[in-house]
Amino acid sequence: MADNGNGHFWDSLLTFMAGATTGFILGILFAPASGKETRKKIKDQAAKTGEAAKESYEKIAKEAEKSMRLVKEKTGESVDAIRDFIEKKREEFKNKAEEEKS
Repeated sequence: MADNGNGHFWDSLLTFMAGATTGFILGILFAPASGKETRKKIKDQAAKTGEAAKESYEKIAKEAEKSMRLVKEKTGESVDAIRDFIEKKREEFKNKAEEEKS
């Protein structure tokens, strides 16, 4: 289930980035400007888009790392609780067996 949400996010992000880039390039190509100016605008926009993608990736990576730590912590707590429960039941069973022997 988490994979579907994550996959949907990446699909949406990729679609948005592709649309924004395509729109920008078409706008530049059809705008009245010299070839040198157009190439510079495209280069500048590509750098901005790359930086924005990098920042988005870093933010998502930090959130994923934070989530992984939380999952590990909660899993460790659950394992400890299960061990405690098993140990308690083991002691109860042992005490009950000793009572029946007596």
